[in-house]
Amino acid sequence: MVLKKSEIAKFKQRLEDMRRQLTLSVQGSTANVKTPDESSGYSQHQADQGTDNFDRTITLEVTSREYEILRQIERALEKIDEGTYGICDISEQEIPLARLEAVPYATMTVKAQEQLEKGLI
Repeated sequence: MVLKKSEIAKFKQRLEDMRRQLTLSVQGSTANVKTPDESSGYSQHQADQGTDNFDRTITLEVTSREYEILRQIERALEKIDEGTYGICDISEQEIPLARLEAVPYATMTVKAQEQLEKGLI
């Protein structure tokens, strides 16, 4: 089943909206991590410093995941421009519409994604 132009336009809009939201989120997260804590100093308790470090680590991990999703969104938008959106990058099979509805930045079928994650591809 080939996607209709109206469906592709809908997915493109969703992807662009997601990209905007994630970009703002990443910018905010990286600004928070880069900003030194004004309250840090000798009077601060070690446990508080540990909590702050843990919070920064979590923020960095979340930001890293957001960057990965942004990369996938960019790839999906490239595929729209190329006219290959909805086609698996690996198997060249059609990606089911239900998968694209759930994950509009999907560029692989579930089977191909599983094989990639298991290191089989």
